[in-house]
Amino acid sequence: MLEDLLPLQVHLDAILLTSAGLWSLALYLGLPSVSNWLMDLFVRGFDFVERSCSRSQERFEETRPERDLQNALYASIFSIIPFLSAGFLIHMILFQILDPAWMIGISIIACLGSGAYELKRHDRPSD
Repeated sequence: MLEDLLPLQVHLDAILLTSAGLWSLALYLGLPSVSNWLMDLFVRGFDFVERSCSRSQERFEETRPERDLQNALYASIFSIIPFLSAGFLIHMILFQILDPAWMIGISIIACLGSGAYELKRHDRPSD
């Protein structure tokens, strides 16, 4: 009965979870400007929602430091979702092209490359 309600069925297995997770990590590490932009976008959205739901401006300003920390935490958690989606999409594309063993190997190489990029990016002197 449940099969009739869900037209798209995705079989979750270890290869899918590993490959999609590794691609998500590679994209997250390799695209820091996108992840920072997403976090800023979510923080602004959370601030807008809280400001519009607040009844008293005084109470809103009193609790600002706690809410800013809470919004930053939620934004960092929610900013991972687009990368997980992109990692799943990359896995599905590679699933049609490559053998499963190659998918894992290439995703590990992508993670190593983006991790090395992230380390090198932090070693650059700031201008």
